[in-house]
Order: sequence, then structure tokens, then C-alpha cells
Amino acid sequence: MAIYFDHAATTPLAPEVQEAFVAALATVGNPSSIHSHGQASRALLEDARERVARELGADSAEVTFTSGGTESINTAIKGLYWERQSDRRRNKIVVAEGEHHATIAAAEWLEKQGAEILWVPLDEYGRITPDALRQVLENVDADEVALASVIWVNNEIGTVQPIAALADVADEFGIPLHVDAVSALGYVQINFSAQPLAALSISAHKIGGPVGVGALILSRNYEVESILHGGDQQRGRSGTMDVAGAVAFASALELSNAGFEERNEYLRALRDRLIDGVQQSVPGAVLRGAHPTSERASGNVHFTFEGCQGDSLLYLLDSKGISVSTGSACHAGVSEVSHVLLATGLDERTALGALRFSLGKNNTEAEIDELLAVLPELVEIARRAGVQSAS
Repeated sequence: MAIYFDHAATTPLAPEVQEAFVAALATVGNPSSIHSHGQASRALLEDARERVARELGADSAEVTFTSGGTESINTAIKGLYWERQSDRRRNKIVVAEGEHHATIAAAEWLEKQGAEILWVPLDEYGRITPDALRQVLENVDADEVALASVIWVNNEIGTVQPIAALADVADEFGIPLHVDAVSALGYVQINFSAQPLAALSISAHKIGGPVGVGALILSRNYEVESILHGGDQQRGRSGTMDVAGAVAFASALELSNAGFEERNEYLRALRDRLIDGVQQSVPGAVLRGAHPTSERASGNVHFTFEGCQGDSLLYLLDSKGISVSTGSACHAGVSEVSHVLLATGLDERTALGALRFSLGKNNTEAEIDELLAVLPELVEIARRAGVQSAS
């Protein structure tokens, strides 16, 4: 038995995407070269850019390919911040609590350079409410704010944020809004032009594309200072462009959007089967994230298990051939309490019992049932281990 329930971390490369990727890898030529090989490569790249733009409701001039979500997020936050220092001093960044570490680390790095971070709190379900954002903005001079950044779907607990309403609040105060949509891609319908966004970050490997390919969607109304200096090959980014990666990303995005409704309906059914099963069979298991589940990503199930450590339970499940995640960072083998769960008001002891199950289109009801068949016993083993270690 080998079951993969960690699609939020990365998804399997789709066969159709792999085929397009390998075919594009055979193309010879730097897309910045002016000879025929280079121009053939450029044509593939620009076709991929057009396809990505079309699938996201953006203009092709707004699409900059990157090495992944982290680079895209860093380019948006640092690039917008630096660009908006050119005409007057704007040293404040508005960031929601519970963001991905790429956002938090980028903002905190700028803080060391003199920026001030204004934190927007989460509610108990991990939601960023428009009222919470408004309250932060009303207590500061908007002319001093360089940008705001929020996540669309929380990568740990799966809460879907009201992006349209948040964008309207930011726009009301004249503040550019960056959205981390890395974990939203494939789970919400993204139309970049439908709301007043400055920038949006995405990554291919969350939707069956290859690792190491991402994109920054940057509105025509804004520019960014590049964090990579060199040949200015793309808007806001220097570096030789990854043609095959761009083609693969476009293919993955088209495939994902084409099957969006059917896939998400299927995932919601699997998700709810797992949630109901855990709640019925594991006492002390508490669902974390948005309620009702209509505000939760279709593939996300996140529980805390009273009296046991999430990483212990992860290893026990792994021994049964089931891959899951704690949803928290782990550095040098030392568990770290989830900052997302702490931001929702949980105490450290409760937060340490977290486990995230993230589902994909290849998962089955039988796999859910296999997990539910072993989970109650493994939770009890982890609880006994926790009691023994505490004593």
C-alpha cells in the first residue's frame, strides 16, 4: 500500500504535461538570440506566455515566468516595495498573519532594511476579513504604505480568502495588493483582471506541472524593481528564460482549467468523506480551517489530534505507506509549531498535534477508507508515546 495525501506540497507530473515538456526540451536556442534557432525558441516561449495569460484572465505582457512561487512572491513584495520608494517614502508593508513563509521571510528581510510591517490578524478559522484589513489601513497614513500582501488559499489549513472584497478595500485606500495564489491554483477560478490586483504569484508544480517553474502576473499599472540583475530578459526579471518550463506550465494550466469543475467536485466528495470518517472514528480530533467547508479548498483536510504530536503520527502513517504532512515547518530535525494555527488562537500544545491531508484527482474512496481503517489505532499509539515522553 502506497498512498499519497500530500498534494499541497507537490503534485505528480501529469502525463500530458510531461509529453509537452520533453518535446519542448528538444528545442535548441536561447530565446534572446536573434538567429533562427533563437527565434524558434522565442516563438515557443511567447506562445506559452499567451496561453498562461489567457487561462488566468491576464494580458501576455503581464506574465513574467520565474523559477517558482518563492521567486515570484519575493519579486512582487521586494520589487513593489523598492519601486514605490522612488517618488516618496513608503516604508510600510501590510501582511496578513499566517501567510506562507516566502511572504513572511521577504517582508521580514525588508524590515531589516527599514520597512515596517503592519500585521492583519486572522479569525479562528484562518480567515482574513475585509473589516480586519480595513481596520489596519484606517490606522495609518495610506501614503506611507508601499503594498499589501495576502494569501488566497492558506497552504496549511486550506481556508479560502475573500480576495475580491480584500482587493476592493486595498483599492479604496490606493494600496497595491499582491496575492499569493500558489495554493489557490487549481482550487479557485482565477481571473486576474476581475479585481484590482497589482500582482499575483503562482507555481506549476501545484497543478501537475514541473518543479522549478512559476509566474508573476504583474498588472500593467505597476512596475517592480528586479531582484535579479542582468539582461532584463523579462519585465521585472533578468535571466535566460526556461522555454520548456514555460510550455509545460501552460499545458498544466490548460489541463487544470479544462477539468476544473469535475475535479473539484470529486475532491470535495473525497474531502468530506475523510472529514466525516475522522470525526466519527477518532475522539479528540478537531477540524481546523474554514467552516463551512464551502470556504475550504476542495482537497484540504486539516485536523489537530488531542494528546499526540503530529510528527509522530506522520511517521506512523508513513510506516503504513501513507504520506501526509504536519503542515508546519521542520528545521534541522526540530519540529516547529505552526504559525498559522497560533495565529488562529490555538496554544502551542494543541498546534503540535496538527496533521494535513491534501488530496489529488488520482486519490480514491478506497484510499480514504484504508486511511480511516488504520488512523484510530495509530492516534492511540501516538498518544501513548506522548504520555510516556512527557513522564
